[in-house]
Amino acid sequence: MLKFANFAHGDLMTLGMFLALAVVVDAGLHGGAIGPLSFGWGMIPAALVAMAGVALVVLGLDWLVFRRLRARGGGFITMAVASLGIGIGLRAIVQLIWGPTAFRYQSGINEATTIFWDLKVKPDQFFIFGLTLLLVVVVYLLLYRTKLGKAMRATADNPDLAEVAGIETEQIRRWTWVIAGCLIAVAGIMLGIQAQLRFSAGFHLILPMFAAVILGGIGNPWGALVGGMVVGISQEVSTEWINTGLKPAVPFLILILMLLLRPRGLFGSTI
Repeated sequence: MLKFANFAHGDLMTLGMFLALAVVVDAGLHGGAIGPLSFGWGMIPAALVAMAGVALVVLGLDWLVFRRLRARGGGFITMAVASLGIGIGLRAIVQLIWGPTAFRYQSGINEATTIFWDLKVKPDQFFIFGLTLLLVVVVYLLLYRTKLGKAMRATADNPDLAEVAGIETEQIRRWTWVIAGCLIAVAGIMLGIQAQLRFSAGFHLILPMFAAVILGGIGNPWGALVGGMVVGISQEVSTEWINTGLKPAVPFLILILMLLLRPRGLFGSTI
């Protein structure tokens, strides 16, 4: 929507997962586990706190940095480099507060279930997949079925024309940041449920995330979902034939092939 690569995205995810940790662990809101899941009802207030916290942080960053760069005519590269610096700063702050130690939301083992062909999936992973699909549908309905979504798409397509049409583009950008901040926080929490909480967890996902976006087609929310699924599943399935230490290379092989065969991605750009 904002037409630049936000390299702070992964570190904002990390901030969201640790804000939730502060509620679940530090505030003692573990609660009993929800059915076969590894986390309890305390994750609900933790998620709300994390969403509000990350949304406020990205709003503040937009006001302090990105809005000023837009006013000065900062281009794609300028905004991307600024976000990279912000990401490094956020990572350092998270490490300063919580340290380099790895954490978990809940102790214990989330036992996997064999589906077919010795494929094992944990209940947490079913939950993450279902929540992902739900959020994608919500985002799609927001973008294509609401007045705010249409204004967001108009602002992304041509901000000058959108202003002439009476759209308050700065307000729309603020709403974009708030929605993105909430989604980033949820993504961070889901990553924390699936793996250990580390100060560098989100940073290691940046390149695979961009590979997924480019694969699906920049500007296409459905393409981002498909690209993410292709990158994630292929990366994990590849461990059947290659060493697990080599699996991070898989998304980049897919990305190189996509850039060679279809530079605009699977679904091109629709926004």
